[in-house]
This record gives sequence, C-alpha cells and structure tokens, in this order.
Amino acid sequence: MPTVIINGYRFRFYSSDRFEPPHMHVISAEKVAKIWLRPVSVEYNRGYHSAELNQIVKLTRENIEQLEEAWDAYFSR
Repeated sequence: MPTVIINGYRFRFYSSDRFEPPHMHVISAEKVAKIWLRPVSVEYNRGYHSAELNQIVKLTRENIEQLEEAWDAYFSR
C-alpha cells in the first residue's frame, strides 16, 4: 500500500483504487477519511472531529503535488 506520511497522518491508497478518481485514505489510530484529490474534497469521514478534518483537508491542499505524484507514479506502472 503506497503511503505518504504528513504530520503523523498516513495518506494511503490501495491497488484496488485504480478505477476510481485520485484520492487518499487518511488514517490515524482508529480514524479514517477518504479525500478526493481533484478537486480536494471529503468523500467520507469516520472518527475525525471537524477541526481535525479541516486540518487534513488543509494538509492535502498543501501537499497536493506530492500526493498526486504518488498516485500517478503507482498507477502509471
């Protein structure tokens, strides 16, 4: 599972995600959110409170190039 760690959050995607639009599953402890990358938006949230989810969205925007590069590099193989 390709994973990018940003501020302690694991931004991850799975090989089975190939046919979906680019996105990340953001995992921390028992919490997970699915964040679309183009455009950045929340698909679902399980366990993050609103301030933390807002921080995740902000981190996604700030690191969008790195996250998109990870996605594109993996799926263009």
